[in-house]
Amino acid sequence: MRIAVGADHAGYQLKDHLAARIAEAGHSLIDLGTSGPESVDYPQYGRAVAEAVAAGEADAGLVVCGSGIGISIAANRVSGVRAARCTSEWDARYARLHNDANVLALGARVTGEGLAEDILDVFLTTEFEGGRHARRVTKLD
Repeated sequence: MRIAVGADHAGYQLKDHLAARIAEAGHSLIDLGTSGPESVDYPQYGRAVAEAVAAGEADAGLVVCGSGIGISIAANRVSGVRAARCTSEWDARYARLHNDANVLALGARVTGEGLAEDILDVFLTTEFEGGRHARRVTKLD
């Protein structure tokens, strides 16, 4: 899988930590920044990841900001992207199963590394269920 990742200054450390995990799992990584603590604007990074997913350059995306909320809103502004801010493995499972989410949003200030790893693993290994959910997902666009 090709995974695009992006974060603002509040999320770059968690993004970098999870990027290493993504690479270790054998996935191809597209790192769209940022890579330091200097203040940047999360919409830029949420949009960059979302555009990579929408264009087919990446199969899925990971975006991280302080809460996960702002960057998920930015990603969801791109047509064809279904970003889900997840705070648990259950959220990640059902975001994929029922909503065919293609971008995972996490909050670095509210989600620890261990839980973030578990959420990411579930998100990347759960397939969309389709069926009655496909009709609903189609209506999102």
